[in-house]
Amino acid sequence: MDYIRITHIDDPLFADMHALMGRIFPPEEVLEFELWREPLEDPGIRVFVAVHEGRVVGATEYRYYEDDNVAMTDFTIIGEPGLGIGPFLAQHRQQDLQQLATANGKELFGMFAEIYDPYRAERHEFGGVKPMDPFVRREVLAHLGYRKLDFTYVHPSWNNDGEAVSELDLCFLAYGVNTQSLPGALIEKFLRRYYAVLAQKPAAWEDMVSEVGKRQQVALLPL
Repeated sequence: MDYIRITHIDDPLFADMHALMGRIFPPEEVLEFELWREPLEDPGIRVFVAVHEGRVVGATEYRYYEDDNVAMTDFTIIGEPGLGIGPFLAQHRQQDLQQLATANGKELFGMFAEIYDPYRAERHEFGGVKPMDPFVRREVLAHLGYRKLDFTYVHPSWNNDGEAVSELDLCFLAYGVNTQSLPGALIEKFLRRYYAVLAQKPAAWEDMVSEVGKRQQVALLPL
């Protein structure tokens, strides 16, 4: 299996990846094809696919913010079971992020991720791929060390229609064993920067971000 970076919308592998996203994720979670042009060309956004026997069977997108020394896993897609796609993507992503942090003269502090709450997202089929089932994914990510941040989370729909999506928790994987909370200001800064690409944001999101930014610390809770 090969771990290949995509940097342009005209890469044939991107068309395969976008089709895979459409099969796995609900429509409001998938940015439309043409709107990927600028993100893919952004050197700070890292999009990789797992290619097995010439087919895109998995994908991951993530980014590293040098100033705050944190990363964000945008998504991980396992296209089919039985190939070890999840561990393959996680290991290569981790190696890449460690290299980026080292080049920045630091040890990576941690990584954000939006993780489905299976009790709110159980209606999604996720392409019928069992490793993508919200119950399975949440348990796997809990074993990796992710914990949810202690506030009610919503995010703007990637349809850019101003709708609020409320089936996920904002979570964080801390690499320091003593990290039990995050500064609210860090969370607000991250969210405002991460969703700057979407012009239409729901009022519920604006209220949430403002409120969390006022908190000195936000606890990390078990998933």
